[in-house]
Amino acid sequence: MTGTKAYRFDLKGFFAEEDGAVTADWVVLAAAVCLLSIPVLTTIGNSTQTATTEVAADVIANSDR
Repeated sequence: MTGTKAYRFDLKGFFAEEDGAVTADWVVLAAAVCLLSIPVLTTIGNSTQTATTEVAADVIANSDR
């Protein structure tokens, strides 16, 4: 078995690598944006539902004339 040292896993080298650090940063950033958008979308959804209900009530009230 020649060449087994070339395929040996180097734990110190693995932790010293910085190639995946940018990817990890973007994953964390994307997760934060997704989590922070939930309250905003909930607020917009509730406001839209309220406005729609009020418009529907006005249309019904004015259609009886």
